[in-house]
Amino acid sequence: MARISFSCLPASWYCSVSLLSLSCIPRQKLLLLLVFIMSALILMVTYQKQLWGPQRRPGSRFNKYLSIAESMEATDVLNPALNYGIVVDCGSSGSRVFVYYWPPHNGNPHTLLDIRQMKDKDRKPVVKKIKPGISTLAKTPTQASDYLYPLLSFAAAHVPKDKHKETPLYILCTAGMRLLPESQQADILEDLITDVPLEFDFLFSRSHAEVISGKQEGVYAWIGINFVLGRFEHADEEDATVEVTTGSQNQRPISRRRTVGIMDMGGASLQIAYEVPSAISFSSPQEEEAGKSVMAEFNLGCDVEHTQHVYRVYVTTFLGFGGNMARQRYEDQLVNNTLAKNRFLTTQTGLSENKPYLDPCLPVGLSDTVVRDNRTLYLRGQGNWTGCQEAVRPFLGLHNGTMSPGGVYQAPINFSNSEFYGFSEFFYCTEDVLRLGGHYNSEKYSQAAMEYCSTKWSTLKQRLENKLFSQQADMGRLKYQCFKSAWMYEVLHSGFRFPTDYTSLKTVQLVYDKEVQWTLGAILFKTRFLPLRDLQQETLRQNHPSWLRSSFVYNHHLFSLCILVVVLAILLYILRLRRIHQREQRQAEALDLLWVEEGKALIA
Repeated sequence: MARISFSCLPASWYCSVSLLSLSCIPRQKLLLLLVFIMSALILMVTYQKQLWGPQRRPGSRFNKYLSIAESMEATDVLNPALNYGIVVDCGSSGSRVFVYYWPPHNGNPHTLLDIRQMKDKDRKPVVKKIKPGISTLAKTPTQASDYLYPLLSFAAAHVPKDKHKETPLYILCTAGMRLLPESQQADILEDLITDVPLEFDFLFSRSHAEVISGKQEGVYAWIGINFVLGRFEHADEEDATVEVTTGSQNQRPISRRRTVGIMDMGGASLQIAYEVPSAISFSSPQEEEAGKSVMAEFNLGCDVEHTQHVYRVYVTTFLGFGGNMARQRYEDQLVNNTLAKNRFLTTQTGLSENKPYLDPCLPVGLSDTVVRDNRTLYLRGQGNWTGCQEAVRPFLGLHNGTMSPGGVYQAPINFSNSEFYGFSEFFYCTEDVLRLGGHYNSEKYSQAAMEYCSTKWSTLKQRLENKLFSQQADMGRLKYQCFKSAWMYEVLHSGFRFPTDYTSLKTVQLVYDKEVQWTLGAILFKTRFLPLRDLQQETLRQNHPSWLRSSFVYNHHLFSLCILVVVLAILLYILRLRRIHQREQRQAEALDLLWVEEGKALIA
């Protein structure tokens, strides 16, 4: 029996076809076989296009959303290619440890590490918090390492054991430690530097434990937000871009993706950070000195010679400008001014419930009291949002167009080509009761705030009981919403001088459904030189003789051509076999007919 074999295929693909079996294939099965072979050919061509055709760039929206989806899954700790990093945030009220991971760098010197927060097997972020803050150990600094032991043990249990020695650990202390004398700060840090390496094998040195400034914390927060939003990636055609000038001499402007500015109003302080793409011209040496104190210029790239990731960021923290502290300062002034006026007047306004002080910043009909130094001031809500704006504006302490009485310099903002995100109180003021969170519209916001302030207190309480506000809204929010909404408006438009028709502000609580910590920006900044290791390996691969790479491409296409020739040969051979089979069948039928006729003749 004759067979046909295909020797140009790999050994694992060896096969043979029986001529007899082919000649006996019915028409329907033969058609199915042809369809199958053609389908295989189409799939092969499709594979070739995917393998050698245009690839999606790392910064494409598809890969961005894919990365977001992957970051929601449990981290694959069995993957030996993953790298890990640990950041401990030693805050004023407590300390938290965050574990991050990232795959190997892709070899492109213009891209950053793809750092993500580690997720445990239940897909929950690997985070642990302890109380109180580390600053409480000011008088017992030798207990600092024992204090952090639960956090570091927690991190060590999640990072694979064989990765500990190459996992960087950063212990960064913030507000609480800043308030301590430098000698006490040094004692606490010295205990950590000495004792932590005795218990854990992490990559940890003296420079990895420090007290960071408010300016550094603001820069790290700005880096973290923009990294999650993908603003450090290469711009797509539909992305907004800016022209950036760096400090390098003879350096042409760089066109890159526009970053976002951030504003964060907490209970005690207010912070703003945004990129300043163009060089600033100062009007005086004093202004230049003030400007440099609130500017930070840094390179996020792994090579200091490349300026693609050089950023110039304005960042400032305003203590006392948070929502709660602003209300406290406002109440302090109400008490002092009212008592001073009552010394010269006989009305005695605010000293009794029968003659309360009419507060424009409280909802209509709300009764409240302010106690200072055993003195009580009685308030009654007037619900006048416009009057409240006028009352809170002086507390901005505007001085020559700047934010604070000390004349803190504010870098210029290009409102026609910029974008901002507002966090914390910016989101609470717009969303909790007004339900206007998201894209900010000053006209809609001011109208809603005005209507809220003028609503009776009894009606507002009834709406809260009927769950007409967000789940986060409580009695405290209802009580001070009128004041805080006016304060936020004035901070934004009178303090930072945002135009009332500015439409590129989003008030948010989460970014891609997750809270972004400044620790993410910290580890991005701290590990920015790590890609050099992968880049050097990539350089070695690229230095291999070019004929090796071209030979691989040539052999790959030759192999594909061989497959195509074999498939076409099969098709032609099957068609030829079918024609032979049909001819033989006709000859057999004619021969059978002849034998029958001769048989009849013999019988006759």
